[in-house]
Amino acid sequence: MCYQRGVAKQDAPKSKANDGQLGEVIELVKGYARQETVGPLRGAGRWLAWGAAGAIMLGFGSVLIVLGLLRLVQHEFAPTFSGRWFGLLPYLFALVLSVAIIGVAVSRILKPSLHPKSDRRD
Repeated sequence: MCYQRGVAKQDAPKSKANDGQLGEVIELVKGYARQETVGPLRGAGRWLAWGAAGAIMLGFGSVLIVLGLLRLVQHEFAPTFSGRWFGLLPYLFALVLSVAIIGVAVSRILKPSLHPKSDRRD
C-alpha cells in the first residue's frame, strides 16, 4: 500500500502555481535574450551602415581628388609633358597619389584601436 501511495504522488498533476512560475521564468529568459541580442545587433547594424556609407563617400571623394589633380597637371603643365614618354608622367603622378591614399587607408585599418585611452591597461 505504501508503494501505491508513492506512485500516486508521482503521477499527480503539477499545481497551477508551479506552471505560473515556470511561465514567468520562460518569459523572463526570452525578454533577457532579446534585450542582450537584438539591441546590440541593431546598434551594430547602424554602425556598419554608417561606416559603409562613409567608406563609399571617402572612396568617391578620393577618386575625384586624384582625377582633378591629374587634369590640373595635364592642363597647367601641358608644354612640360609634351613628349612621347612625358605624356605619361601625369598618369604616373596620379598613380603614386592613389597608392599613397590607399597606404594611409590600410595603415588606419590595421591599427588595433582608434581610441588611445582604450589601448592602455592599468
